[in-house]
Amino acid sequence: MEEVLDYEGLIYSIISKYPKRFDRDDLYQVGMLGLIDAYKHFDSSYETKFSTFAYYYIVGEVNKYIRESSSLKVSKNLIDLKKKIISAKEIMAQRLGREPTNLEISLYLEVDEEMIDMAILATDEVDSLENSIYDVGKTYDNTSAEVLDLKNEIMKLPLEERKLIIARYFDELTQSETSNILGISQVQVSRSEAKVLKKLKDNLIA
Repeated sequence: MEEVLDYEGLIYSIISKYPKRFDRDDLYQVGMLGLIDAYKHFDSSYETKFSTFAYYYIVGEVNKYIRESSSLKVSKNLIDLKKKIISAKEIMAQRLGREPTNLEISLYLEVDEEMIDMAILATDEVDSLENSIYDVGKTYDNTSAEVLDLKNEIMKLPLEERKLIIARYFDELTQSETSNILGISQVQVSRSEAKVLKKLKDNLIA
């Protein structure tokens, strides 16, 4: 297990990209849990570097900690409402020739304006977290080029595939939770996940 500490710098590189409102010592501790978990599951037959493999586990553990420590829990109802808001905005913008106000959207959807505000604020926080995931790994030294390669391959994925990988391996959602977010069946999540992971593996070792 001593060799795990050789990758301590990877943890610091990852947690340094998160907003300063999160305690660095806490992020380091959960990041180390992810690193140790990666060490336990790593198999050299994967034909990928350990740092690349560990990256998933570290970021996943950190994001899980942030998600669970957040006082704001986004319900499926708010997520569904946000989808309706987006659709309503597009329709109303075409009719009005401008972006509608939240009050106008609430009247159009026949939903209380407070619920409209809540859905937008709650889901915007999730979007912010997702963006922080993309930002992680932007500035690594040359010895961590494999991490950049992994990030680049993920960013090349089609939007739905990218959302699936983020949900499953960065946010550590179950296949059932992921199916609810993406609006597809759990079977489709399982099949798509296998295909995307194979695609990433093939591209990384090509």
